[in-house]
Amino acid sequence: MPDSKPGARELRLLRITTVPISLRLLITGQAKFMANHGMEVLLCSADGPEVELVRDYEKCPHVIVPFTRAITPLHDLRCLRQLVDLMRRFRPDIVHTHTPKAGLLGMLAARMARVPVRIHTVAGLPYMTTTGNRRRLLVAMERLTCLAATNVWPNSRSILNELTERKICSPDKLEMIGQGSTNGIDLAQFSPESLSDETLTAVKREMGYDPACRYLVVVGRLVRDKGIIEMLAAFRGLSGELPDLRLVLLGPLEEERAEETLPAETVEELTGNPAIVHIPWTDEVPAYLHLAHLLVHPSHREGFPNVLLQAGAMGCPIVCSRIPGNVDIVSDDVTGLLFPVGDVGALTEELRRALTRYSEVRLMADELLQEIRERYDRGVIHQTLLRRYRELAASEER
Repeated sequence: MPDSKPGARELRLLRITTVPISLRLLITGQAKFMANHGMEVLLCSADGPEVELVRDYEKCPHVIVPFTRAITPLHDLRCLRQLVDLMRRFRPDIVHTHTPKAGLLGMLAARMARVPVRIHTVAGLPYMTTTGNRRRLLVAMERLTCLAATNVWPNSRSILNELTERKICSPDKLEMIGQGSTNGIDLAQFSPESLSDETLTAVKREMGYDPACRYLVVVGRLVRDKGIIEMLAAFRGLSGELPDLRLVLLGPLEEERAEETLPAETVEELTGNPAIVHIPWTDEVPAYLHLAHLLVHPSHREGFPNVLLQAGAMGCPIVCSRIPGNVDIVSDDVTGLLFPVGDVGALTEELRRALTRYSEVRLMADELLQEIRERYDRGVIHQTLLRRYRELAASEER
């Protein structure tokens, strides 16, 4: 951990996520950017295989607090104490949290440690897909997180409206950075021109690419809330009439939380169907999107989904669910096709339409590409974050 004695650094920033893969994927490059602009940055998450990758890429120190993504009250209290001790040693000017568990514990700890600027980014609301007591508990946790924060940054207009309308957060704390998104899109990385022949050859080999086939690609964890069950049902229905159709699933199977784990018969189908390719992890998402005919995103809930920005930047046509977050990026029949969430019949019909009238969705993809270039460049997002950090810290000093 960095030395806590005053030094030449302008501000001290502590960034916290529940798991290290969020540091790697959700806020890629932000820590490095802030450190290069004079801030002393410390990263924090649970342990995991991505920790060393994050340290190497961001060039910032990282400390481990053993968060769980599940609700584990006694363990969470121990993590809260560890966070308070960490903040009292590091003495950050700003604590900025992401993801629900890190947000709740991080904001509470920062308030207890009297950190002046406490920011939480809301990139999704888990309660939106739950009912009963669990929903009430998750809503209460969101309210408590917002109460402890000094600033709450929803990453889409839909989430900002939800937090306001349900009175989960005081309106004077809410602010959306730019046009939305947590981290924007790296237009140098997500560009057809960035792909080497070697990368494309390797990806084609991994997916068993056949130029005579048409490929649907789904990117994200394989869990119920990502609409995987509906996706497989729609693919099953289309495969009989479109034998050249293939489905590529990029993402790990959830094995930690029972409420998200896919049924055994679903796992058996996605692993046993020769027309379905499952790739648990890849660093070559741009290449897959370049080779895909459609990006399908049937998720039940989102904040501001990066995969739609990525597909849009690669010029890949999109079919996605009509939910908050998705609708902040994709306009139906203008920049992509939307269907009612959870509706297998509607998803099947939109996929059939996209595949049989492909020139139309290609034009929609071109329209989305222009919007993404104008609104979501990652460099602009990083500059905006740096400016807001400095403004908020300066206002606390006055």
